[in-house]
Amino acid sequence: MTLSYYLALSGLLFTIGLFGVLTRRNVIGILMSIELMLNAANINFVAFNRFLYPGQYAGQLNAIFIITLAAAEVVVGLALVMAIYKNIKSVYVEDYNILKG
Repeated sequence: MTLSYYLALSGLLFTIGLFGVLTRRNVIGILMSIELMLNAANINFVAFNRFLYPGQYAGQLNAIFIITLAAAEVVVGLALVMAIYKNIKSVYVEDYNILKG
């Protein structure tokens, strides 16, 4: 397999994630789409590392770092969703107007 296959897969995953972020009304669906976009970036890191620097592990280490950040993002995001859900009883983005002054 060549690098172009990995880049095509990554581009497809990123596009699906971007479409999900722009069209979802549910906050949990938006968080899942962001995770999909981060996984597309991980595929790019690992693929470029494999083809450009086959003996090194910088791409894999970056991917592990992104996975760690994504896990922290999910925890914080879900905590915010749960806190807002207690007050509003909704998980739809258009109902979140509590930040308006």
